Formats: sequence, C-alpha cells, structure tokens
Amino acid sequence: MSHSHLLPSKRQGENLSDDGASATKPARLKISIPSDDAEKKNVNKRLKDVEICVPIVYGTIAFYLGRKASESQSHKWTVYVRGASNEDLGAVIKKVVFQLHPSFNNPTRVIESPPFELSECGWGEFEIHITLFLHNDVCDKQLDLYHHLKLYPEDESGPQSTKKPVVVESYNEIVFPEPSDGFLARVLNHPAVIVPRLPAGLNLPSPMPIDTMNDKERGDTKDHPLSQWFLNFSEADELLKLAAARQQVQAHIVKLRRQLSLVEGLPQLPKPPSGYEAI
Repeated sequence: MSHSHLLPSKRQGENLSDDGASATKPARLKISIPSDDAEKKNVNKRLKDVEICVPIVYGTIAFYLGRKASESQSHKWTVYVRGASNEDLGAVIKKVVFQLHPSFNNPTRVIESPPFELSECGWGEFEIHITLFLHNDVCDKQLDLYHHLKLYPEDESGPQSTKKPVVVESYNEIVFPEPSDGFLARVLNHPAVIVPRLPAGLNLPSPMPIDTMNDKERGDTKDHPLSQWFLNFSEADELLKLAAARQQVQAHIVKLRRQLSLVEGLPQLPKPPSGYEAI
C-alpha cells in the first residue's frame, strides 16, 4: 500500500485555557495527495483543473478520574478523527486504524464506521499513530497522522480537575487534485467536503453508493457527547486573521513607497570619471 506525503502538523496543548482546551488554533497545513494513482484501477474519469478539499480535525480529550481512581487507570481519554465542524466523514474515509501503545490489549484498533474514535483508560502519555483508509473511488493511498496523547494540563499548580478535560486537537485539509468524476458526483453537496466552482458544462455521472462493511448509522456527529469540548475551527476567525494580515501588508507597502520617494528625491551622485571604478 503506498503512502501519501504528510506535512508535519503542529501539536497543540502547550497553551491551555481555563477549560483545558488549547487556546491557540493550529496552523492550517494541507495534505496533498498526488493525482498519479494507478489509472488502470480507476475506471472513473479524472477531472482536470478541479480540486476537492476535506477539512479534518484529529485529537484527544482526556478526563481525570479523581483520587479514587487507581494509579494505572487515572484518566479516561478518547482519540478521534472528525470533520472540522463535526460533519460525518464516512463519505470520504472508509476506516481508521489507531495504533496504541504496546502495553494495551489489542493495541491495533480498527474503526470501520463513523464516528471514527475509541476510548480507553490509562495513566501514561504516548504518541498515537492514526491511519486513514479512503474509499476506492477517492484514492488508493493511505494517510498517516501522528498525535501525542496528553493527559495532564501544563499548569499543574493545583489539583487536576475532574470536570475540565485536557483537549488537544490539530487541523488539516486533505486535498484531492483532479478527483474522479464518480467521487465528485457522490460528495458534491456533502457538508464535510469543499468543492470549488466547477467548469461550465461539466456533466457528472449519477452518484454511486459507497461500499460499507456494515450498516451502522452514518449520520453527522454534531450531537456527539464530547462536542462541547471540541475546539472551534470556524472560517470567521480565519477571515479576521486574513483581514488583519492584509492591513499589515498594506501599511508596509505604504511605508516602502514613502521611503522610495525619499530616496528618489535625493540628488544624484556624480558619475566617476571613465577608467575608474566606484568604490
């Protein structure tokens, strides 16, 4: 199975707010999947100059179980992959494999339907290897993510709260250049998928249902019991940041123009006589 290239994501949790959640949003990094899949396996036509984007969030939420809990079972935590606004990712992701620490029973956990998550109890922090397997008409590559399970808040001046969890999340965007027409037709109006303006006169085939391993519920995860702790990755915040950055750039341009006008207003230095080089 071939692997796609994954840009390293910024781990969160260094700056925790009062509710235990990360106070800063992660940098938005894109996972770019090349479009040079094995075309012989793909009977669908690929669409030139079209790009599909699927924003995802992966992370962990950890609750301290209190002093009555045993030392080896001090925390209950959940690791997950979700849509940026809690949408169902089952239209794109076929299954997710979570590789836990070898000390857990059956450390390789396979989740074949949304929500793509698992919960465990333990006492130690470790890195979780998360592998995303996509549907056949999406891509024949797998995506590898790495997330560090964090159980303890940075501020350990007082006793850890049993009501406020430690939340660590990372945001990424899976980008599909030149998707198949079958994939595009299937996710054209899906809330978890961002589809740009399509070329005029584009004719798509009738959407085909995806093959599923079981018939578990595939509704969105907006009613998830942990959703109150999920971090917000709204576009409004990004637009505000872009507007502020644009203002800074414009101010810098004005400053450079002012400096340039001052330089142009200075008297020109006389040219050195021929045969001499300027020092």
